[in-house]
Amino acid sequence: MADKVERLKTLIIGSGPAGYTAAIYASRADLKPVLYTGMEPGGQLTTTTEVDNFPGYPDGVDGPTMMMQLQKQAERFGTEVRIGMATAVDFSDEVGGIHKVTIDDSKVIEAETVIISTGATAKYLGIPSEQKLRGGGVSACAVCDGFFYKGQEVAIVGAGDTAAEEASYLANICKKVTMLVRRDEMRASKAMQHRVNSLDNIEIRYNTEVDTVLGDQVVEGLRMVNNITGEKEDIAITGLFIAIGHKPNTDIFKGQLEMDETGYIITQGKTTKTSKPGVFASGDVQDKEYRQAVTAAGTGCMAALDAERYLATIESHQEVSS
Repeated sequence: MADKVERLKTLIIGSGPAGYTAAIYASRADLKPVLYTGMEPGGQLTTTTEVDNFPGYPDGVDGPTMMMQLQKQAERFGTEVRIGMATAVDFSDEVGGIHKVTIDDSKVIEAETVIISTGATAKYLGIPSEQKLRGGGVSACAVCDGFFYKGQEVAIVGAGDTAAEEASYLANICKKVTMLVRRDEMRASKAMQHRVNSLDNIEIRYNTEVDTVLGDQVVEGLRMVNNITGEKEDIAITGLFIAIGHKPNTDIFKGQLEMDETGYIITQGKTTKTSKPGVFASGDVQDKEYRQAVTAAGTGCMAALDAERYLATIESHQEVSS
């Protein structure tokens, strides 16, 4: 049961680039935001060893350092960053209504506006050798990390449009791309399949799965297994990309907000407005197309601006009615 209630103007749930950017803008607008970090403070970027494609870092930056810098910037303008996880929500349907969010199953926050930045979690295969080498050659983002494997031989796991797109991206910069498809056909659209098949340096292995990722500190190879014959084969690679999808971290919002069939929060037009007034969504929780730190930061900015304008509208209505 909840043991304490606190009233806020703006509550931010999640602490990746979207959450921290929302906090920077919200605190500068004097919305006095409180940000709860969630289970993974800093979000997915804290598992990334090197970020080379975020503007303003000519020499690159490691993910955890970048997130610490974003946190300090948000705190400099007055954001209160707290460790904790939202475990339940009760969003109001009314314009100007109060939204209730339970933190760690105990504390209740009552907020005039809520910015959701809980992100999405990349799906991995879950085998020990893969988990051991995450950040050492195993990646779930070819656009983020592919550049580090320029001119090298890599492999990618997946059969959908995202896997086909990332395989094509890798083929432009890598010497060879081995694509592992679990079934005897790809799930990708015909257009994406045609693109993959037209590239000479992509080899598709059907009915093939990862048996073991080879290497001690970094990826050195891959042991593949044919799931029909059971035959195993080793290939030498330096990078393994997992492209089997993402899961948006939206479970606690189900039944509260409008979502698509895969659980991503639906936002209205070019805004961050959700189906509930005063509740906004930013970052990967509502973006299944781009999934980049810089685009997440951009929508974090948008969410804070949307929240500020919403509050101004509520206040003006209250003044008129009084």
